[in-house]
Amino acid sequence: MLDRVKPPEPADRADAEEMAEAAVRETASPKVGWLRRFAPQRLTTRIVLLNLLGLIILVAGILYFNQFRQGLIDARVQSLTTQAQIIAAAVAGSATVDTGSIVIDPDSLADSSEETLPDDDQVASLDFPIDPETAGPVLKRLLANTTVRARIIDKDGNLIVDSRFLYSRGDIVQSDLPPLNPDGEGFSPIALWNRLVTWTFSYDYPKQIEYGLDNGRDFPEVAASLNGATVSLVRLNDRGQIIVLVAVPVQRFRAVLGSLVLSTTGGEIDNVLRAERQVVLMTFGFVALVTVLLSTLLASTIALPLRKLAAAAERVRRGINKRVEIPDFSGRGDEIGDLSGAVRDMTNALYNRIAAIEAFAADVSHELKNPLTSLRSAVETLAYAKTPEQRERLVDIVKHDVKRLDRLITDISDASRLDAELARGEAQAFDLSQLLMSIVSYANDTRKEDQVVVDIEVAMPPPGIDRATAYTVMGHDSRLGQVVRNLIDNARSFTRPGTKINVRVKRAGPDVEFRVEDSGPGIRPDNLERIFERFYTDRPEGSFGSNSGLGLSISKQIVDAHKGRIWAENRYGKAMQDGEKPVLGARFLVRIPAAQDA
Repeated sequence: MLDRVKPPEPADRADAEEMAEAAVRETASPKVGWLRRFAPQRLTTRIVLLNLLGLIILVAGILYFNQFRQGLIDARVQSLTTQAQIIAAAVAGSATVDTGSIVIDPDSLADSSEETLPDDDQVASLDFPIDPETAGPVLKRLLANTTVRARIIDKDGNLIVDSRFLYSRGDIVQSDLPPLNPDGEGFSPIALWNRLVTWTFSYDYPKQIEYGLDNGRDFPEVAASLNGATVSLVRLNDRGQIIVLVAVPVQRFRAVLGSLVLSTTGGEIDNVLRAERQVVLMTFGFVALVTVLLSTLLASTIALPLRKLAAAAERVRRGINKRVEIPDFSGRGDEIGDLSGAVRDMTNALYNRIAAIEAFAADVSHELKNPLTSLRSAVETLAYAKTPEQRERLVDIVKHDVKRLDRLITDISDASRLDAELARGEAQAFDLSQLLMSIVSYANDTRKEDQVVVDIEVAMPPPGIDRATAYTVMGHDSRLGQVVRNLIDNARSFTRPGTKINVRVKRAGPDVEFRVEDSGPGIRPDNLERIFERFYTDRPEGSFGSNSGLGLSISKQIVDAHKGRIWAENRYGKAMQDGEKPVLGARFLVRIPAAQDA
């Protein structure tokens, strides 16, 4: 016979309406649907991508800025070196005075067939001093329309020409004045900003000491160039601005006549770097603005739903009679949607639990009133009993009602603390077939003479499943044992004398199934679901008051806590002549998920 599965309960009408409205909104705005389709669904992914994007832009800007500064300095050094070599050659060729002499013997020239050149010692002994009056105009012509400063230092270290002080008749001599507020003194916003910029973009280059009139050889770049080397340096002036210096030798016929030092004007490189820095800062400002806007948008997608959920939860906490509806954000597909669904489910479970508690309290009150009313009537009538038979009959009624109250209170107490015990207890693996055989053996050993025998049968597991673990489940053996005892007691109350109660255990796919069959009158089809309700009883005559109506309800509660299922059905015999099948009894089936390693 096929097992009848209880159909799922229909969704709440308000939830269905909200889902329909959400579908309509998404359909009405295809742009939003397109963005949601390609946007990351999880907030963690969104936050990581946004942070990485901002970090990549910031790091790329800083790296670009540093490379640009070094590249600008290298390009300026190369340009000054080429310019210095050209100027040094021009000065050596046209701005020197011949004071040395070379003695040549005509006779030796006539007798010799080889070309005669002066040797290195002779060249070194030659003296071609640089003429300042001739070198000055050469520098002025070559450095016209440039900001480069040139200085010529002779072999003795004396400064003989400085392009800063070269001027013709009618020229206006100008020099840089110190700033109005040197070193950024004061506490004005501009001064504070200049201090911050200076501290942030300060350089670690050494300070440049100004050349004197006769101490040129004290500077390493001048000394190296007087020895024939070309030297380039990066220094800072008194204002902390970058200047590039290039020192090249001024030589003629391998004789070093002096040193030519070219240097950039302070602020030339700094202005270019400042312009690039402004571009970087503007880029950073734009990125920061975009980041703020995106962060605000992201925060609104998080904070606004959370505020709505918090407000709804607060209304639930303060509400007494009104059922508060929790906002539904499950269509988002991210953590907020998961939270919304969880809060909605939790709230619905809370309301259902409250409703169940209220219904349970009402049922308990009703069920307690019945025996109390009967007990009060018997006690009040006891004073008017005239014969011993009447008095004994009333005493039996009192005893029966007291016994019924005791059983009812015990079952009520058991049902009220069942959830807490199942939540606190730790589930353990055990063999359900062994538990059933133990309970059946104990039931047969302790049965009364008028009670029927319980028979048990354990089926062989399907191929591929080990018998040792085929019937292993995770749960609470004491509570599942209570389910078995309730079903056996229930079957005994309906089974006809001379028959047996059959208990069968088998493996049904991923579940372990056991069933309890009786030979009673069966269950009316319209009561197959109601028999699991609290305090519902449909018992034969003569057994009224011996059951509380909570046994099957407690059993269903225990099975549900084990993620299982319990249901009832009738057993039918062969069809008779009129086509109707006789009812042979009732069957209760329980399925519990098998352990993972089973």
